[in-house]
Amino acid sequence: MSNSTAPIHESAALLYASTDFAKLNWLELQWAAWYLWIDNPIIATGLMSFLLHEIVYFGRCLPWVIIDATPYFRKWKLQPNKIPTAQEQWECTKQVLFSHFTIELPAIYLFHPMAEFFGMSTWQVPFPPLSSIIPQVAFFFVFEDMFHFFAHRALHWGPLYKHIHKVHHKYSAPFGLAAEYAHPAEVFILGTGTLAGPLLYCAFRRDLHIFTVYIWIVLRLFQAVDAHSGYDFPWSLQHILPFWSGAEHHDFHHMAFVNNFSTSFRWCDRFFGTDNKYREYRARIEAAKKAGMSPEEFKAMEKKFAEDAEREGIEAEKVVEAYRYSLKTKAA
Repeated sequence: MSNSTAPIHESAALLYASTDFAKLNWLELQWAAWYLWIDNPIIATGLMSFLLHEIVYFGRCLPWVIIDATPYFRKWKLQPNKIPTAQEQWECTKQVLFSHFTIELPAIYLFHPMAEFFGMSTWQVPFPPLSSIIPQVAFFFVFEDMFHFFAHRALHWGPLYKHIHKVHHKYSAPFGLAAEYAHPAEVFILGTGTLAGPLLYCAFRRDLHIFTVYIWIVLRLFQAVDAHSGYDFPWSLQHILPFWSGAEHHDFHHMAFVNNFSTSFRWCDRFFGTDNKYREYRARIEAAKKAGMSPEEFKAMEKKFAEDAEREGIEAEKVVEAYRYSLKTKAA
């Protein structure tokens, strides 16, 4: 797949002058039609990137909003006594939109030049084959998970937590819309992991198409929203792929404040021992299941375990926040 050597300000008509449209599939034709319609590759790439993010994010959140409003699904709610209210969901949505329109939208003019600077194909058709797309997306998942693990742990350090990451921890029982409820600085920090993988890959390999990056971003958005959904269904992916984190893994992080810093996988937390309290919690739940309790007794016991974990988390959060206070006291 060749990369663009044409100046980025050239019109789409010139960019596609030597393209044989008869050999393109339907999706590739729509891709070219978009660039031809906008007639400015910088705006076309930036606007498509922004619209993709908004449509996929809120489109994926919508089913979870409906599920939260439907009592039938409470049996699978990880924290069934904490259902987000319509007011909470609206306040969350406003903060998410604020971040999107103050950070992402102004940066749309940077997407195309940055992509081409790293040698990424943008307007070009045809698209790369699946044999290229699948391993690239797999690499992006692994890279982002490792980046997120270390960045997320750093955000739990006193000053960074108190002034940045605490915003995201507003909800001890997360819901889909809260996936990107965060301080703008956190959006930038953790968002770097999503984009750095493709950019670094492209800088070394120079065979990446932005279409592949869009597939990666769509899957990453699904993962982020689902991990914050607060539901663990029997058909959830973690029951099929045991190394997948999922909502059951990440929900504990919001409830207990500690442990489970990864996004997609459980590997880093297991390797660095940052899932010890989580595994103890799950072991207590499993032991209670085998104790022959009635459904009512088990629910009461499960609620107690969750309350204990949350209470310990509140104390752990206080310790983290006090770290900044102790520095100010010492400086005085």
